[in-house]
Amino acid sequence: MKEYLTDKINNLPASATLTMAAKARELKNSGIDIIGLSLGEPDFNTPDFIKNSAIDAINQNYNSYTPVDGYLELKEAICKKFHRDNKIIYNPNQIVVSTGAKQSIANVVQAMIKPGEEVILLAPFWVSYSAIVLMADGIPKILKSDISNDFKVSAKQIDDAISEKTKMIIINSPNNPSGSIYNKKELYEIASVVKKYPNVFVLSDEIYEHINYGTEHVSFASIEGMYDRTITVNGIAKAFAMTGWRIGYLGAPIWIAKACTKLQGQVTSGANCIAQRATIEAITESPEKIKYMVKEFEQRKNLIIKLLSEIKGFQLNNPDGAFYIFPDISYYFGKTIGDVTIKNASDFAMLVLEKAHVATVTGDAFGSPKNIRISYAASKENIITAVNRIKDLLH
Repeated sequence: MKEYLTDKINNLPASATLTMAAKARELKNSGIDIIGLSLGEPDFNTPDFIKNSAIDAINQNYNSYTPVDGYLELKEAICKKFHRDNKIIYNPNQIVVSTGAKQSIANVVQAMIKPGEEVILLAPFWVSYSAIVLMADGIPKILKSDISNDFKVSAKQIDDAISEKTKMIIINSPNNPSGSIYNKKELYEIASVVKKYPNVFVLSDEIYEHINYGTEHVSFASIEGMYDRTITVNGIAKAFAMTGWRIGYLGAPIWIAKACTKLQGQVTSGANCIAQRATIEAITESPEKIKYMVKEFEQRKNLIIKLLSEIKGFQLNNPDGAFYIFPDISYYFGKTIGDVTIKNASDFAMLVLEKAHVATVTGDAFGSPKNIRISYAASKENIITAVNRIKDLLH
């Protein structure tokens, strides 16, 4: 029945992470013991201090429609958070609260990208960036990197790629899927390039800022000359173990914030009332209150790197943030394991799912066709079992 659907939806790729998760659930429901390392979802419970604030909000009868751009108290708390953590001064009228950071990103792209305008994506990039650009009739312009340069695109590559059609650059640091962090020097070099092109804006996706193992996090909007050219997107899903609460937010020049509010008012309206009240508590407290999760993630990172390094053909870096490892597995291309010949990363990820019963995600979805993404936002026991299964399959 595709003929009844628009070309845009027919040509839109499905989310690779969600597709793999659905396939894993299907196998699990058939009785197979699947270890899921495909989703970027912490296995921690939401901290009690946040849950208690949500319970209080229910008891205080927060049950009405919320303002389209979020409760004023939450926007004020976000402004304080930006000042405290990111050295950025925003006013509440520059903040828009949405149903997850994904909606924040989609709002910005829909509001700003005109048909035929280019959006530069730094590969590897989060799977939905390219699809969001395509939905706005924009053109994703993908710049490559690989494990040899720690999966980071240089300022020179960006400078060389900017054309008269370029409208936006999307930067994600710490990065999903690689875990790499663009350091201060690298971001300042990129800013120097952006300053040369007054019609180019930067969307800085900082959702993983607190999941950081020692590298200084620098917000792009805090760099001199970038404040009026940057949209800062963040949310509470990853660092606070609140994926299902669905709250994201952005800080931007007023005219962009107003445009995103206008768009959101015709799509979802205001985000969930209870989740917003809980988010006030989450971001008002010191980030120190969630450091126990970050410390555990770092231990899991060290564990999975140690285990994966024992598998022949896995090239690994040591990421500074997020909770993913992004090995180059191109050694296996052209090889036959059992009755399966591996032609690409998608074949490899499917083989690992169907034979080792471990769910990962192909790097093709992230613009890096030699890699797979493995999430270590899972228990150490599951990590050990999963890697042992992969090792047994490949040896």
